[in-house]
Amino acid sequence: MPLVSVIIPAYNAMKYLPKTLGTVLNQTFTDFEVLIINDGSSDDIITWSNSITDPRVKLINQPNKGVSEARNTGIYHAQGEYLAFLDADDMWRPTKLEKQVEYLNDYPSVGLVYNWTEFTDEKGEATGVKVLSQMEGNVWEEMLVNDKISNGSSVMIRRICFEKAGLFDPNLTILEDRDMWLRIAAYYPFGLIKECLTLYRRHFSNATKNRDNTLKCMRYFFEKTFQSLPIEKLYLRNRCYGWFFLYLAWCCLEEKNYQEAIHFRQQALLHYPQLILKRYCILLTCAIFIMNIFGYNSYEKLRFMTRSIRGFLKVKGNNSSVLET
Repeated sequence: MPLVSVIIPAYNAMKYLPKTLGTVLNQTFTDFEVLIINDGSSDDIITWSNSITDPRVKLINQPNKGVSEARNTGIYHAQGEYLAFLDADDMWRPTKLEKQVEYLNDYPSVGLVYNWTEFTDEKGEATGVKVLSQMEGNVWEEMLVNDKISNGSSVMIRRICFEKAGLFDPNLTILEDRDMWLRIAAYYPFGLIKECLTLYRRHFSNATKNRDNTLKCMRYFFEKTFQSLPIEKLYLRNRCYGWFFLYLAWCCLEEKNYQEAIHFRQQALLHYPQLILKRYCILLTCAIFIMNIFGYNSYEKLRFMTRSIRGFLKVKGNNSSVLET
Protein backbone atom coordinates (compact mmCIF):
# COMPACT_ATOMS: atom_id res chain seq x y z
CA MET A 1 0.00 0.00 0.00
CA PRO A 2 1.30 3.51 -0.74
CA LEU A 3 1.89 5.70 2.29
CA VAL A 4 0.31 8.77 0.66
CA SER A 5 -2.76 9.13 -1.52
CA VAL A 6 -2.86 12.32 -3.61
CA ILE A 7 -6.45 13.26 -4.54
CA ILE A 8 -7.02 15.61 -7.50
CA PRO A 9 -10.65 16.54 -8.31
CA ALA A 10 -10.93 17.54 -11.98
CA TYR A 11 -13.77 19.14 -13.90
CA ASN A 12 -12.87 20.35 -17.41
CA ALA A 13 -9.39 21.13 -16.13
CA MET A 14 -7.20 19.93 -19.00
CA LYS A 15 -5.81 23.44 -19.49
CA TYR A 16 -3.91 23.04 -16.21
CA LEU A 17 -4.08 19.39 -15.15
CA PRO A 18 -1.03 18.02 -17.04
CA LYS A 19 1.27 20.56 -15.40
CA THR A 20 -0.39 20.01 -12.02
CA LEU A 21 0.19 16.26 -12.28
CA GLY A 22 3.75 16.90 -13.38
CA THR A 23 4.51 18.66 -10.10
CA VAL A 24 3.25 15.57 -8.24
CA LEU A 25 5.29 13.10 -10.27
CA ASN A 26 8.33 15.34 -9.73
CA GLN A 27 8.16 14.97 -5.92
CA THR A 28 11.27 13.86 -4.03
CA PHE A 29 9.01 11.55 -1.99
CA THR A 30 7.80 8.71 -4.22
CA ASP A 31 5.69 6.31 -2.11
CA PHE A 32 2.32 7.64 -3.26
CA GLU A 33 -0.65 7.01 -5.50
CA VAL A 34 -2.46 9.71 -7.48
CA LEU A 35 -6.25 9.52 -7.73
CA ILE A 36 -7.63 11.90 -10.37
CA ILE A 37 -11.38 12.15 -9.88
CA ASN A 38 -12.99 13.01 -13.21
CA ASP A 39 -16.13 14.81 -12.03
CA GLY A 40 -18.16 14.48 -15.24
CA SER A 41 -15.76 16.44 -17.47
CA SER A 42 -16.58 17.02 -21.14
CA ASP A 43 -12.96 17.57 -22.20
CA ASP A 44 -10.44 14.92 -23.33
CA ILE A 45 -9.31 13.88 -19.84
CA ILE A 46 -10.01 10.17 -20.47
CA THR A 47 -7.97 10.10 -23.69
CA TRP A 48 -5.16 11.99 -21.96
CA SER A 49 -5.17 9.66 -18.96
CA ASN A 50 -4.76 6.64 -21.25
CA SER A 51 -1.40 8.05 -22.32
CA ILE A 52 -0.04 8.18 -18.74
CA THR A 53 2.42 5.34 -18.20
CA ASP A 54 3.13 5.88 -14.48
CA PRO A 55 1.27 3.06 -12.66
CA ARG A 56 0.81 5.25 -9.58
CA VAL A 57 -1.72 7.41 -11.45
CA LYS A 58 -5.37 6.30 -11.61
CA LEU A 59 -8.38 8.00 -13.17
CA ILE A 60 -11.73 7.52 -11.43
CA ASN A 61 -14.79 8.63 -13.39
CA GLN A 62 -18.08 9.80 -11.89
CA PRO A 63 -21.05 11.96 -12.98
CA ASN A 64 -20.68 15.63 -12.16
CA LYS A 65 -21.37 16.03 -8.43
CA GLY A 66 -19.14 18.93 -7.41
CA VAL A 67 -15.77 19.25 -5.72
CA SER A 68 -16.88 18.00 -2.30
CA GLU A 69 -18.26 14.75 -3.67
CA ALA A 70 -15.19 14.35 -5.89
CA ARG A 71 -12.91 14.59 -2.86
CA ASN A 72 -15.14 12.17 -0.96
CA THR A 73 -14.83 9.69 -3.84
CA GLY A 74 -11.07 10.08 -3.59
CA ILE A 75 -11.13 9.43 0.15
CA TYR A 76 -13.23 6.30 -0.40
CA HIS A 77 -10.76 4.85 -2.95
CA ALA A 78 -7.57 6.04 -1.24
CA GLN A 79 -5.22 3.38 0.12
CA GLY A 80 -2.72 5.66 1.86
CA GLU A 81 -2.39 6.38 5.56
CA TYR A 82 -1.88 10.05 4.67
CA LEU A 83 -4.11 11.96 2.23
CA ALA A 84 -2.99 15.06 0.32
CA PHE A 85 -5.44 17.13 -1.70
CA LEU A 86 -4.49 19.10 -4.80
CA ASP A 87 -6.78 21.21 -6.97
CA ALA A 88 -6.39 20.52 -10.69
CA ASP A 89 -5.05 24.02 -11.41
CA ASP A 90 -2.58 24.32 -8.51
CA MET A 91 1.00 23.10 -8.22
CA TRP A 92 3.49 21.79 -5.66
CA ARG A 93 7.17 22.40 -5.15
CA PRO A 94 9.25 19.17 -5.28
CA THR A 95 9.74 18.65 -1.52
CA LYS A 96 6.11 19.22 -0.49
CA LEU A 97 5.18 15.60 0.19
CA GLU A 98 8.55 14.68 1.66
CA LYS A 99 8.45 17.41 4.29
CA GLN A 100 4.83 16.82 5.24
CA VAL A 101 5.30 13.05 5.59
CA GLU A 102 8.34 13.66 7.78
CA TYR A 103 6.31 16.06 9.93
CA LEU A 104 3.41 13.66 10.48
CA ASN A 105 5.84 10.84 11.25
CA ASP A 106 7.61 13.00 13.84
CA TYR A 107 4.42 14.35 15.48
CA PRO A 108 1.87 11.50 15.79
CA SER A 109 -0.70 13.65 17.66
CA VAL A 110 -1.02 16.10 14.74
CA GLY A 111 -3.97 15.37 12.44
CA LEU A 112 -3.30 17.89 9.68
CA VAL A 113 -0.13 19.58 8.46
CA TYR A 114 -0.08 22.42 5.95
CA ASN A 115 2.49 24.77 4.45
CA TRP A 116 2.74 28.34 3.23
CA THR A 117 1.26 29.26 -0.16
CA GLU A 118 2.47 31.47 -3.00
CA PHE A 119 0.00 32.87 -5.54
CA THR A 120 0.60 32.69 -9.28
CA ASP A 121 -1.20 34.18 -12.26
CA GLU A 122 -3.00 32.13 -14.89
CA LYS A 123 0.30 31.28 -16.58
CA GLY A 124 1.78 29.95 -13.35
CA GLU A 125 4.12 32.90 -12.79
CA ALA A 126 4.51 34.24 -9.25
CA THR A 127 2.52 37.38 -8.45
CA GLY A 128 4.41 38.24 -5.26
CA VAL A 129 1.43 37.45 -3.03
CA LYS A 130 2.15 34.90 -0.29
CA VAL A 131 0.08 33.53 2.57
CA LEU A 132 2.42 33.13 5.51
CA SER A 133 0.28 31.94 8.38
CA GLN A 134 1.68 31.30 11.85
CA MET A 135 -1.31 29.19 12.91
CA GLU A 136 -0.46 25.81 14.48
CA GLY A 137 -1.38 23.69 17.47
CA ASN A 138 -4.97 23.94 18.74
CA VAL A 139 -6.34 26.23 16.05
CA TRP A 140 -10.11 25.73 16.06
CA GLU A 141 -11.08 29.28 17.01
CA GLU A 142 -8.49 30.82 14.68
CA MET A 143 -9.76 28.68 11.80
CA LEU A 144 -13.34 29.68 12.53
CA VAL A 145 -12.67 33.42 12.52
CA ASN A 146 -10.15 33.68 9.71
CA ASP A 147 -8.97 30.87 7.44
CA LYS A 148 -5.17 31.06 7.58
CA ILE A 149 -4.61 28.01 5.36
CA SER A 150 -6.29 29.80 2.43
CA ASN A 151 -6.57 26.93 -0.06
CA GLY A 152 -7.24 23.20 -0.33
CA SER A 153 -3.94 22.25 -1.96
CA SER A 154 -1.54 22.76 0.93
CA VAL A 155 -2.70 20.14 3.45
CA MET A 156 -1.83 16.55 4.27
CA ILE A 157 -4.20 14.71 6.62
CA ARG A 158 -4.18 11.42 8.47
CA ARG A 159 -6.87 9.10 7.17
CA ILE A 160 -8.18 8.54 10.72
CA CYS A 161 -9.23 12.21 10.92
CA PHE A 162 -12.17 11.57 8.59
CA GLU A 163 -13.49 8.87 10.89
CA LYS A 164 -14.16 11.53 13.55
CA ALA A 165 -14.75 14.64 11.45
CA GLY A 166 -16.75 13.09 8.62
CA LEU A 167 -16.40 13.81 4.91
CA PHE A 168 -16.65 16.99 2.83
CA ASP A 169 -20.06 18.68 2.88
CA PRO A 170 -21.64 18.29 -0.61
CA ASN A 171 -23.79 21.38 -0.01
CA LEU A 172 -20.67 23.54 -0.26
CA THR A 173 -19.05 24.34 -3.59
CA ILE A 174 -16.77 26.89 -1.96
CA LEU A 175 -15.50 26.97 1.63
CA GLU A 176 -15.83 23.18 1.64
CA ASP A 177 -12.15 22.89 2.53
CA ARG A 178 -12.36 25.44 5.36
CA ASP A 179 -15.41 23.62 6.71
CA MET A 180 -13.49 20.33 6.64
CA TRP A 181 -10.34 21.72 8.28
CA LEU A 182 -12.46 23.34 11.00
CA ARG A 183 -14.12 20.04 11.85
CA ILE A 184 -10.74 18.31 11.98
CA ALA A 185 -9.41 21.09 14.24
CA ALA A 186 -12.10 20.21 16.78
CA TYR A 187 -10.30 16.90 17.40
CA TYR A 188 -6.66 17.29 16.36
CA PRO A 189 -3.85 19.86 16.56
CA PHE A 190 -2.46 21.26 13.29
CA GLY A 191 1.14 21.35 12.14
CA LEU A 192 2.81 23.97 9.95
CA ILE A 193 5.79 23.90 7.58
CA LYS A 194 7.00 27.46 7.10
CA GLU A 195 7.91 27.19 3.43
CA CYS A 196 5.97 28.12 0.29
CA LEU A 197 5.51 24.60 -1.06
CA THR A 198 2.10 25.20 -2.69
CA LEU A 199 1.51 27.40 -5.73
CA TYR A 200 -2.09 28.64 -5.91
CA ARG A 201 -3.15 29.72 -9.38
CA ARG A 202 -5.45 32.76 -9.60
CA HIS A 203 -7.48 32.95 -12.82
CA PHE A 204 -10.85 33.93 -14.21
CA SER A 205 -12.45 30.57 -13.41
CA ASN A 206 -11.64 30.57 -9.68
CA ALA A 207 -14.74 29.65 -7.71
CA THR A 208 -14.56 32.78 -5.52
CA LYS A 209 -15.32 34.94 -8.57
CA ASN A 210 -18.90 33.65 -8.62
CA ARG A 211 -19.93 36.20 -6.01
CA ASP A 212 -23.54 35.10 -5.53
CA ASN A 213 -22.51 31.50 -4.91
CA THR A 214 -19.68 32.61 -2.62
CA LEU A 215 -22.07 34.61 -0.44
CA LYS A 216 -24.58 31.75 -0.38
CA CYS A 217 -21.95 29.23 0.71
CA MET A 218 -20.48 31.67 3.23
CA ARG A 219 -23.83 32.11 4.95
CA TYR A 220 -24.56 28.37 4.93
CA PHE A 221 -21.13 27.55 6.36
CA PHE A 222 -21.23 30.10 9.17
CA GLU A 223 -24.83 29.45 10.19
CA LYS A 224 -24.31 25.67 10.15
CA THR A 225 -21.23 26.08 12.31
CA PHE A 226 -22.77 28.45 14.85
CA GLN A 227 -25.95 26.40 15.13
CA SER A 228 -24.05 23.75 17.06
CA LEU A 229 -21.88 26.06 19.20
CA PRO A 230 -22.49 26.91 22.85
CA ILE A 231 -24.07 30.30 23.40
CA GLU A 232 -20.89 31.80 24.88
CA LYS A 233 -19.19 31.41 21.48
CA LEU A 234 -21.84 33.27 19.47
CA TYR A 235 -19.96 36.56 19.85
CA LEU A 236 -17.57 35.22 17.19
CA ARG A 237 -20.23 35.26 14.46
CA ASN A 238 -19.86 38.92 13.49
CA ARG A 239 -16.09 38.61 13.64
CA CYS A 240 -16.26 35.73 11.15
CA TYR A 241 -18.45 37.66 8.74
CA GLY A 242 -16.23 40.73 9.06
CA TRP A 243 -13.04 38.91 8.12
CA PHE A 244 -14.71 37.12 5.22
CA PHE A 245 -16.16 40.34 3.79
CA LEU A 246 -12.69 41.87 4.06
CA TYR A 247 -11.30 38.92 2.09
CA LEU A 248 -13.97 39.44 -0.59
CA ALA A 249 -13.03 43.11 -0.80
CA TRP A 250 -9.45 42.13 -1.60
CA CYS A 251 -10.72 39.68 -4.24
CA CYS A 252 -12.70 42.46 -5.87
CA LEU A 253 -9.66 44.71 -5.88
CA GLU A 254 -7.62 42.02 -7.65
CA GLU A 255 -10.37 41.98 -10.29
CA LYS A 256 -10.00 45.79 -10.76
CA ASN A 257 -13.44 46.38 -9.24
CA TYR A 258 -12.72 48.93 -6.54
CA GLN A 259 -16.38 49.95 -6.20
CA GLU A 260 -17.40 46.44 -5.14
CA ALA A 261 -14.30 46.35 -2.94
CA ILE A 262 -15.61 49.47 -1.18
CA HIS A 263 -18.97 47.75 -0.66
CA PHE A 264 -17.47 44.64 0.94
CA ARG A 265 -15.07 46.72 3.05
CA GLN A 266 -18.10 48.59 4.39
CA GLN A 267 -19.86 45.31 5.15
CA ALA A 268 -16.76 44.06 6.96
CA LEU A 269 -16.64 47.12 9.21
CA LEU A 270 -20.38 47.00 9.91
CA HIS A 271 -20.00 43.46 11.20
CA TYR A 272 -16.71 43.91 13.02
CA PRO A 273 -15.71 47.60 13.43
CA GLN A 274 -12.42 46.67 15.14
CA LEU A 275 -11.11 45.61 11.73
CA ILE A 276 -10.46 49.26 10.91
CA LEU A 277 -7.30 49.09 13.05
CA LYS A 278 -6.06 45.86 11.47
CA ARG A 279 -3.13 46.08 9.07
CA TYR A 280 -5.00 44.03 6.46
CA CYS A 281 -7.85 46.59 6.46
CA ILE A 282 -5.58 49.63 6.50
CA LEU A 283 -3.72 48.32 3.45
CA LEU A 284 -7.03 47.67 1.70
CA THR A 285 -8.21 51.22 2.39
CA CYS A 286 -4.97 52.62 0.94
CA ALA A 287 -5.19 50.35 -2.09
CA ILE A 288 -8.80 51.38 -2.82
CA PHE A 289 -7.83 55.06 -2.53
CA ILE A 290 -4.89 54.68 -4.92
CA MET A 291 -6.93 52.74 -7.48
CA ASN A 292 -9.79 55.23 -7.28
CA ILE A 293 -7.58 58.29 -7.75
CA PHE A 294 -4.79 57.03 -10.00
CA GLY A 295 -6.21 53.91 -11.68
CA TYR A 296 -5.39 50.21 -11.60
CA ASN A 297 -2.06 50.46 -13.47
CA SER A 298 -0.64 52.91 -10.95
CA TYR A 299 -1.82 50.66 -8.13
CA GLU A 300 -0.08 47.65 -9.72
CA LYS A 301 3.17 49.60 -10.24
CA LEU A 302 3.14 50.68 -6.59
CA ARG A 303 2.53 47.09 -5.44
CA PHE A 304 5.39 45.82 -7.59
CA MET A 305 7.75 48.47 -6.22
CA THR A 306 6.69 47.74 -2.63
CA ARG A 307 7.22 44.00 -3.04
CA SER A 308 10.63 44.57 -4.59
CA ILE A 309 11.69 46.69 -1.63
CA ARG A 310 10.36 44.10 0.82
CA GLY A 311 12.17 41.34 -1.01
CA PHE A 312 15.44 43.29 -0.84
CA LEU A 313 14.99 44.02 2.87
CA LYS A 314 14.13 40.39 3.54
CA VAL A 315 17.32 39.14 1.90
CA LYS A 316 19.46 41.82 3.52
CA GLY A 317 17.97 41.39 6.97
CA ASN A 318 17.22 37.67 6.74
CA ASN A 319 13.70 38.51 7.84
CA SER A 320 11.13 35.75 7.28
CA SER A 321 8.13 38.07 7.59
CA VAL A 322 6.54 38.86 4.24
CA LEU A 323 3.34 40.78 3.63
CA GLU A 324 0.38 38.66 2.53
CA THR A 325 -0.91 40.98 -0.18
